[in-house]
Amino acid sequence: MTHGQNPGSDLEFRILGPTEMWAAGVRIPLTAAKQRTVLAALLISPGRFVSDAWLSELLWDSAPPATGTAQLYTYISRLRRICGPELRLVRKHRGYHLVLGAAWFDWEVFQQLAEQGRDDLLNGRYAEAAGCLETALDLWSGPALSDVTEFLARAELPALEESRLTVVENRIEADLALGRHSRALPELTRLVAQHPARESLRGHLMTALYRCDRQMDALRVYEQGRRVLQQELGVAPGPALRELHRAVLLEELAAPAAAERLTAGGGTAPSPWTGLVPAMLPTDTTDFVGRDGELAEVLGGLRGSGGAHRGVALVGAAGSGKTALAVRAGHACRDDFRQGQLYIDLRREDGRPKNPLDVLGSFLRALLPIRGRLPGTLDERAQLYRSVLSRRRVLVVLDNAADDRQVRPLLASGEGCRMLITSRCPLASLEGIRAVPVGRLDDGAARQLIVSVVGHARPDAEPEATRRLVELCDGLPLALRICAARLAARPQWPVARLVDRLDLGQGRLDEWSEGSLDLRTALRTSVLQLEPTLRPVLRALARAKPGSFTAAEAAELLRWSEERTQSALDALAEVWLLEVDTAYGAGATPYAYRCSPLVRLLTR
Repeated sequence: MTHGQNPGSDLEFRILGPTEMWAAGVRIPLTAAKQRTVLAALLISPGRFVSDAWLSELLWDSAPPATGTAQLYTYISRLRRICGPELRLVRKHRGYHLVLGAAWFDWEVFQQLAEQGRDDLLNGRYAEAAGCLETALDLWSGPALSDVTEFLARAELPALEESRLTVVENRIEADLALGRHSRALPELTRLVAQHPARESLRGHLMTALYRCDRQMDALRVYEQGRRVLQQELGVAPGPALRELHRAVLLEELAAPAAAERLTAGGGTAPSPWTGLVPAMLPTDTTDFVGRDGELAEVLGGLRGSGGAHRGVALVGAAGSGKTALAVRAGHACRDDFRQGQLYIDLRREDGRPKNPLDVLGSFLRALLPIRGRLPGTLDERAQLYRSVLSRRRVLVVLDNAADDRQVRPLLASGEGCRMLITSRCPLASLEGIRAVPVGRLDDGAARQLIVSVVGHARPDAEPEATRRLVELCDGLPLALRICAARLAARPQWPVARLVDRLDLGQGRLDEWSEGSLDLRTALRTSVLQLEPTLRPVLRALARAKPGSFTAAEAAELLRWSEERTQSALDALAEVWLLEVDTAYGAGATPYAYRCSPLVRLLTR
């Protein structure tokens, strides 16, 4: 049994429509409008006395007949006779008091349901709120007090109608929270036309239109309301409606708080993403150092107006700190992408690249809180992904991209979206993506990184050992962080001890690993992604004498043609396993190549 049902009383009273009285399921005729007026006036005022003067005014306004007192007594007597002993009509203080007792009264039940529904709504129980408030509205069988005197209707109907409209607004708010915006649109359009100055209804209509991908219509509804308020009342829209207008204009309106979605089996199931804006960025690095120029360039690319560039690719060697820079930039511009920040590492734990089909699945489940079946093909998922992001402002961070083929289906084409990609490959074929090289840290920033982890004491006490440690790490942030972590985990070690162990070279490869940080694994991934013919080339160059070398010198070492060697060197440089030494300047050769000490050590 719901709140709206009669729990078994013999007497029922209704005013939410025609004024009616029922006894044991049988309607009792109330043929006179003034008889109905007296009953309705007493029902609307439960718990308090209604004076003879007020009843007289409701019956005849300010001109009662000479027999008015006698007629009022007649109406009261008839009510006593009709209701019987179950209903008490008490005479006191020149007025009457109606004691309902166990009788069922639709207005009283409506108020109880309205209060319960409002409580459910405030506490996020949207489905319960919608059901409870709908039950309350079902009690209305037409305009309330539709068959009483105009004097009573004029005095009491505005309060009843205001209560009904408030319940309608609350029920629509619950429906919108459940994602029922399409269903609510026709009703909201009619209600706003009937009540053009009611801001809450206008705000609900704007929300429903926006969520039906009708942003311009939502903005038009706001502008119409602004004109109505200004012309008819001389006021501006309130803060709530203005904030909603701003959210619609900037495409920052939140998704439904508890949207209902169909599952594959046809039922409904909640999603952990329901009501959330994706904020997937990893925790920012608190001891981030250097990279001021690169960070400024990245932020400029992400915050720009678009044009030819829709994103930034951070390209650099394994361990150069591309991920840390991307995360720092993502956090720095989070407020520019309030509709979400998507992040994923495109590399599996074993180093293999992730399938774009699976990546799109994880993104779509966050953007569309569903547990149903997603499209099965890569093309269909990519089309759905682009459609979802077409009118949102979202930052998409793709970390450790293997190549452009992996990235291309994941590009967001929306005008307000931006891509931030990290890769060891140049990704030069991706349209609209600006490449920002991430090189090695200079000696000052490298030392600062070590100090940020281990403190000043040991580096200050051993300046030469610290300088040598920076040199051995070759300015590579991952190598520096591993060494700093090893020193932090072993406070009894002087810096010189770690330097001596690293100087032992090939026999101490385990020195380049600490906890989850492993330089060897990072480099191994780069090597495994090489074409098989390039791997022996890298090994041969790593075994050669240190220093820069030209393509001709490498060709002599490999016993290849210079043209073939040049292609191999360029391919290794593209993935940062060789460095281009533009300051070489020996004779007619404008540049040379260099195999860094760490690559030499770890490749061997």
